[in-house]
Amino acid sequence: FDTPVGSFTAADIVIFSFVVVFSAAIGIYYGWRDRGQGNAREFLTGSHKLNALPVSMSLSASFMSSVTLLSVPVEVYYYGAIFGLISFSYLFAIMISSELFLPVFYRLDIASTYEYLELRFNKATRLLGTVLFIFQTVLLTGVVTYAPALALSQVADMNLWAAISSTALVCTFYCALVGENLSLKINQVYIIIMFAGSLSVIIKSAITQGGISVIISDSQEGGRLNIWDFDINPMRRHTFWTVVIGGAVGWTSVYGINQAQVQRYNACKSMTQARIALYLNFFGVSAILISSVMAGLCAYSVLKSCDPRTVGMISAPDQLMPFLVMNITRSNPGLMGLFCAAVYSGSLSTVSSCINALAAVTVEDLIKPYIRMSERCLAMTSKALTVVVVSVQQLTSVISAITGGPLLALFGLGILCPFANAKGVLSGVVVGLILTVWLTAGEIIFPSPPEMTRPLLLTTDGCNFSSNANLSLTSSDLPTLISSPAPLHGSNSTNSLTGHWQSPSYLYTCTIGMITSLIVGLIVSLLTGGRNEKVQADLMLMKEDTLMFHLYKYTRNKVRCSDFKRCVRVTGTNNLPAYPSINRLVTGL
Repeated sequence: FDTPVGSFTAADIVIFSFVVVFSAAIGIYYGWRDRGQGNAREFLTGSHKLNALPVSMSLSASFMSSVTLLSVPVEVYYYGAIFGLISFSYLFAIMISSELFLPVFYRLDIASTYEYLELRFNKATRLLGTVLFIFQTVLLTGVVTYAPALALSQVADMNLWAAISSTALVCTFYCALVGENLSLKINQVYIIIMFAGSLSVIIKSAITQGGISVIISDSQEGGRLNIWDFDINPMRRHTFWTVVIGGAVGWTSVYGINQAQVQRYNACKSMTQARIALYLNFFGVSAILISSVMAGLCAYSVLKSCDPRTVGMISAPDQLMPFLVMNITRSNPGLMGLFCAAVYSGSLSTVSSCINALAAVTVEDLIKPYIRMSERCLAMTSKALTVVVVSVQQLTSVISAITGGPLLALFGLGILCPFANAKGVLSGVVVGLILTVWLTAGEIIFPSPPEMTRPLLLTTDGCNFSSNANLSLTSSDLPTLISSPAPLHGSNSTNSLTGHWQSPSYLYTCTIGMITSLIVGLIVSLLTGGRNEKVQADLMLMKEDTLMFHLYKYTRNKVRCSDFKRCVRVTGTNNLPAYPSINRLVTGL
């Protein structure tokens, strides 16, 4: 493997530049065309006008980012395909969000999900939720901006920070000038580009290796098809239980209460369309996940005999996919550009979602309640805030799930527990945050030992370097993208102090934070007069809101109707006192 850095061909440049120019041009054109029109609410959150399909595609693009395209294949390369079980988590999270959170947020029609916290509790609770969301989302946008910059700096011989600056510049144009309605539509294009880029890597790898069957066979021999591991040990990094249960809680905090997702499905024309959008989104995120897992298996098949990190050809796991693409696409101009365009599209779709959400929360929760401004001024402020957010988030290089569990518990208590009060939920969130910070710090300081992370075997037996092999990809000053709260550990990762600390799987951090916050919140609420709490009915989940209630009601009526008609045939009468609620329904049948 001796592909030099900066091997972009003319075709690569054309394909990649098209995506960049297309994104910036859309922002400039529509920003000029729609200048002075609409208000802050329409710009930030859209309106109830859209059907399920475009919203579902935008939901898929929002959190299937450049990090997914770069880090999931690396996860599979080092640890195996068991991470693919996260698709079950998507489904469970969507079902929970559709039943518990969507009905309440859609009925209230609020611009910020954190406005609900003030309606249900008080201003202090709303402010705490807002601050935690801003902290979490700024971290996410920092990583998502860094990911395409890393890929671009490797393949185009561009300084890393210049690449980050150019990425942020495009995001600024796109997010500051394009409102939520148009962003929803453009994300449909981005998700297609993302899928095409991932698929191009799979197809080219299959051609290089002699077919998909060879890739599957290599993965089986290398232990990468380790999907069914039912070990219940919570300290294990990835098992069926940690991925499915821990992942479900984490993704519920995304689909259920995250402003970026809620404001998207709230743009649907009806609650039914919003539910359909959530369920259709499952197929989109699963398709991207499966393609990313398959790309990881392809990477292992191609590089199984010569691990590039071990021999120093890359300095961080996150450089693996750009390195692979550079080597397998040398004879196919344009494919490298398509892959970089896919990574870039993933970044733009997620960053636009996060920044619109940050601007919406800032305007609705931090400006409007305290400063009187006209709608025109609010709209201009919203656009200016997107520029500020893009600049600040470059300072952040890691993503954290610390706040997800406590925030999920905060909203869950508000929606499901009528006796939960402000003192209880605030106490629960604070305790939950302390615990999740403690667990995360422990994992960073004392990483889990190899017997818990289970890295799979990699060799360099097949390496055959020519005398002029170019190893310029070894760049010790490149920062490392953390693809998950727990860093990747090689087989030699040891720490003499780990015997004093054992962290549960990072996927359980959100779950532990949620459970802790729930328990503390319930206990404190009951001890501080929660039973006397009076809550408006529309702030709570009602049985009529849930799809399960309507399915139960429909099934019950069908059964009773069937029994009624059978009794009519036996008795010869259609006036049976036992079935007064359906006498009129079936009269004359």
